[in-house]
Amino acid sequence: MPGSAPARLTVGLVRGLRGLHGHVRVELLTDRPEDRFVVGAPVYVEGDERPLTLAEASPVADGPGWWLRFREVRDRTAADALRDRYLEIEAPAEPREPGRWFFHELEGLAVRSTGGEDLGTVVEIYRAGGAEVFVVRGPRGELDVPGVAGIVAELAPERGELVVDLEALDLDARPVDDEDYVRPRDRRPRKQPRGPKGPAQPPKGTGPIRKPRVPPATP
Repeated sequence: MPGSAPARLTVGLVRGLRGLHGHVRVELLTDRPEDRFVVGAPVYVEGDERPLTLAEASPVADGPGWWLRFREVRDRTAADALRDRYLEIEAPAEPREPGRWFFHELEGLAVRSTGGEDLGTVVEIYRAGGAEVFVVRGPRGELDVPGVAGIVAELAPERGELVVDLEALDLDARPVDDEDYVRPRDRRPRKQPRGPKGPAQPPKGTGPIRKPRVPPATP
């Protein structure tokens, strides 16, 4: 249900390793890493109830992302088990800016076209190419809807609704069961080189999203 907060929020994705002492390079899924990655704070691997304690946290000097190290992850072998895993924190009890929403607040929104066609509901949100993408599941199958002005005509969580201009969406609305269609989030390899790399945000995230407007806003 839109507006209901989960127990945890996803804040990062482990993309690579450094050295022999358990450092991991994290792709940011939050626009407030300095508040989310605080030394001594607990972080959870998605699907695991055991917390990891942050021992080090700092921005990557030569590219996007952050370097993290956990007290419980003492060597490269242990760190390698975290590769391509999502990192979560307990949902913070904090106000958000007016006109901005966390991803979990938008999941479950009813989606319709500007012509009144029922397109289904938002089941997931990820970031690709610097823009949020709504995964919509409904009568047309599963659609990827970029959250940019011109395609998203109206974003109204207070009404539980997302309005999409299908004419502007065009080929981006092709269903994922089309054998020639490659979703934006699947165009990048799951395994990244061991050197610096930090692409766009994948399916989950806690960074607030703004109402699309001209020019499109980014978190």
